[in-house]
Amino acid sequence: MSPMKATQNTRKGIWLMAGSAAIFALQDGVSRHLGSNYSVYMVVMIRFWVFAAFVMLLAARAPGGLRAAIHTKHPYLQAARGLILIVEVAIMVVAFVKLGLIETHAIFACTPLLVAALSGPILGEKVGWRRWSAIAVGFSGVLIILQPGMTVFSPWAIIPLVSAFLFALYGLLTRYVARQDAASVSFFWIGVVGAIAITPFGLWHWTPMSSGDWLFMATLCCTAIIGHGLLIKAYAVAEASVLQPLAYLQLVFIALEGVFWFGESLRLNVAIGTLVVVSASLFTLWRQWVTSRSITPTV
Repeated sequence: MSPMKATQNTRKGIWLMAGSAAIFALQDGVSRHLGSNYSVYMVVMIRFWVFAAFVMLLAARAPGGLRAAIHTKHPYLQAARGLILIVEVAIMVVAFVKLGLIETHAIFACTPLLVAALSGPILGEKVGWRRWSAIAVGFSGVLIILQPGMTVFSPWAIIPLVSAFLFALYGLLTRYVARQDAASVSFFWIGVVGAIAITPFGLWHWTPMSSGDWLFMATLCCTAIIGHGLLIKAYAVAEASVLQPLAYLQLVFIALEGVFWFGESLRLNVAIGTLVVVSASLFTLWRQWVTSRSITPTV
């Protein structure tokens, strides 16, 4: 591959990643709007119904069909991934409603730090002192955002931390099952298991939805599919080490959305804490990239 072509692919990957960040930010804004007016269970259920239908359609059109998509070396872990993800999504929507988009995402930005901290006990990966130092610094940023002991502290601020922990656990389990299962298998299982798990709760809390909000619901379902599609295409044309830091562009879109759509404010402690968390997370991602390159055999 020529250098020019590699640069062109990287540039395309960057634009695709930026597009996915914008789409996911829109998805979260729509989730907050719907979650403020309807049961979170119902909103997440409809979203996962469409997602499950989408992954089943993809599986049916792929070589081997549904039988190949269902076949996994880790059925219990795949089922656990689906359950963890559906709980994480529901908790995140609750946080959007109770805490707001900006502060929820500011706290959720610590996810890479949790991944680094948990990668040792779950995946057996070595975490050196530099990454442990970055993790400690990053969580000091979370404390700046939370302001524990201050009169303005909200107990709801703990919810994004729970969501970040679950998403980190989901990501690590995804990496674990990826050692033997294809990505299409993992994609199929989270869609189907998530839809099955949330359906009883969503139906129990079903309420009529206005025609205007059905349009928002359709937007939510479409953004979930389009966002993941752009993300997959981005990683197909550019290196993950280049694209991973760009995921934090979503914080920019979220801030604009929170201020201009929902009338949220960007408090100084949140801005400073987010900067600390993101900086520590980017350092952790960089150290992970350096470590992976140092142990990769040359050919």
